[in-house]
Amino acid sequence: MGTRKIVQLGDSALRKTARPQKTFDKRLWNLLDDLSETMYRAPGLGLSATQVGVLRRVAVVDVGEGLTELINPELVEARGEQCGREGCLSLEGRQGIVRRPEWVRVRAYDRKGKVFELEGEDLMARCLCHEMDHLDGRLFIDIMDSEVPEDEIEYMTEAEDEPTGGRR
Repeated sequence: MGTRKIVQLGDSALRKTARPQKTFDKRLWNLLDDLSETMYRAPGLGLSATQVGVLRRVAVVDVGEGLTELINPELVEARGEQCGREGCLSLEGRQGIVRRPEWVRVRAYDRKGKVFELEGEDLMARCLCHEMDHLDGRLFIDIMDSEVPEDEIEYMTEAEDEPTGGRR
């Protein structure tokens, strides 16, 4: 396992559509392990393979409920609407107000190739949609209602698990 470099806005990988993952082998498992380690060290709530320059439909998410690995995820159903702040490990220092579904159902594969469905609401729904957008070359800045002014940006601190004002 190891951490990978998270690409930043301007890197072409962020704007490309990721290809489906066809093999479920040690190479995929290494990618999943690296994504989770990179996400936790950042720290973040999710990370897609495109954010480390790998154009495969693979992502990881952890909103405090444990790690979820998603291979070839698809949105099956969405309901309601929520509007809130989003940031991104590939757009450091930027946040926006984004509308997302309040609840989603996603179908994906696990690391061994077994299909599963996952329901998420609130933050989990937001995070799942955010990561799936990455796999289609879409960023939160493409769909945000407005950008949060720099002096109002909040960051999560590891010690407090609470948003804080200002810069890290």
